[in-house]
Amino acid sequence: MNQKGRRVLFVCTGNICRSPIAEVIACSKSDVHSFQSAGTATWHVGQPMDPRAATVLAQRNLDPSTHVAQHATHALLGDQDLIVALDRKHREILSRQVDPATTTIVLLRSYDPLGGGATDVADPYYGTHEDFEQCAEHVERSVTGLLEALESGAL
Repeated sequence: MNQKGRRVLFVCTGNICRSPIAEVIACSKSDVHSFQSAGTATWHVGQPMDPRAATVLAQRNLDPSTHVAQHATHALLGDQDLIVALDRKHREILSRQVDPATTTIVLLRSYDPLGGGATDVADPYYGTHEDFEQCAEHVERSVTGLLEALESGAL
């Protein structure tokens, strides 16, 4: 535990859509924990958030301007209390990179009270504005559920 509670890392593929949306929403909902996001791939390292993701956050009066994509390196992964994968593929990749005895990896969508058993936050990258809106809605509900689990001690 650090001064800000748990260290939580949201992980998607490129760290320009789903995981930064989750990071910004989580930061807006809690100042108890520290949040970061990263990608399993290196394609977008150093780049800002996808403009469509930034737009859906700005429409929620959230500031996406400080995000810079980063890679989920072994050092970054090892410095987390909780790793939150945005889909099953990410969880599989991450599970090969960390020690399961010391690192907890969860699926974000499993905390969506309206998810109906869904496990993945769909990637909106090749989609429309509506796909980004739906992604943000799923992430927002899921982050709320995740924070409740953290606060209750379930995680």
